[in-house]
Amino acid sequence: DGIVALCRLLLGYARAPLTFKEWDAEPVGSLEDFPSTSVVIVIGANDIVNPDALTDTSSPIYGMPVLEAWKAETVVMLKRGMAAGYAGIDNPLYFRQNTRMLFGDAKDSISRLLADLKRASAP
Repeated sequence: DGIVALCRLLLGYARAPLTFKEWDAEPVGSLEDFPSTSVVIVIGANDIVNPDALTDTSSPIYGMPVLEAWKAETVVMLKRGMAAGYAGIDNPLYFRQNTRMLFGDAKDSISRLLADLKRASAP
């Protein structure tokens, strides 16, 4: 349910022209929900979750709207490596105390993560 909710939220936020067979694209919750979120999984995003957009006036992305994922209890970033995003700048979110980096192919990483969660919750 939580993963579906996040997908819906991001679809609603980005207003992406995507459709899913099993989910409607109506957002649930709001962007203000991050502080009450236990875990945020960031896949294929870098600049859109960069706190410098709000705090560093010298940053080329300063003033850009971002998802404040860093306000969640834990952030898991799925990345192939530590490369910069489209804007070509570092993301201080990688180095925050509540961020965990999961390196590798995102599809494989999520598949393994879901399998582990299913095993852990099995009777």
